[in-house]
Amino acid sequence: MNSYRSALTLMRIPFSIYLMPIFWFALSTVTDYDIWRAVAVFLILHLLVYPASNGYNCYYDRDEGSIGGLKHPPKVTQQLMHLVLLFDMLAIVLGIILSPLFGALVALYLLISKAYSYDGIRLKKYPVLSTFVVTFFQGAFTYFMVQVGIGLSLVAVLQSPNVWFALVSTLFLCGSYPLTQIYQHEEDSLRGDRTLSLVLGVKGTYLFAGVSLALGSAVLLYLYYNTEQVWNIFIFLVFTAPILYFFTGWMLKAQRDLQVVNYQNTMQMNKISSICISLAFISIIVAGLYL
Repeated sequence: MNSYRSALTLMRIPFSIYLMPIFWFALSTVTDYDIWRAVAVFLILHLLVYPASNGYNCYYDRDEGSIGGLKHPPKVTQQLMHLVLLFDMLAIVLGIILSPLFGALVALYLLISKAYSYDGIRLKKYPVLSTFVVTFFQGAFTYFMVQVGIGLSLVAVLQSPNVWFALVSTLFLCGSYPLTQIYQHEEDSLRGDRTLSLVLGVKGTYLFAGVSLALGSAVLLYLYYNTEQVWNIFIFLVFTAPILYFFTGWMLKAQRDLQVVNYQNTMQMNKISSICISLAFISIIVAGLYL
């Protein structure tokens, strides 16, 4: 039983909070959906799909140092794979019950997430390819998957400007993804993984993240302006100001002292950005009910 408890810890269910912004973003750009479907999609993704991906990643990485959401991860056991397969099966079955297409998209997401860590493929060894796969599937693909799950047709999901909003989600992931790797350069090198952050270096990672986040924000604000959702511009800028403040301060400190490029500050950046962006899109959803 203790082995399964440790394995469940490695699934890092609380870490799913860092992927919530895409869910709220996908909801914020549509109307007239059933609340129960949205709740079902949220639970399938955040309690099953993401933890299954986290657990599989842990199983093959076998990190001894800090990982996202766990400063001191327990040792990997075979029980972890048992839970991963159980979560995979539950996510796909429940997804199919909600919508066959949604279930198929969930299955594809889980397969791609395994290619990221599986020794026979190990996308983590290829910095550009792995970055494209992660930012697309955790960004635009998940954005589309949420909307399919809440009942939108594939035709509606792929219409403009929805596809451009989906692009924004991938640009945001381009900004946040390399930052999650910035403190793991030594461990990634020892494992033979060439992450984008390792290739870019610390300064390059901050620059790449800053440009991606700025570009994503600019495109989003333009889309809000072009679709006459000016009030959303104000909401987004107010709620994301703390992200800009922390990121800028952290980047400037890192120019003087690389000791600040550590697990604690990385997790703090993730926490601030995920909470602030989620609150921004939740506020936009609420505002849309009254404006």
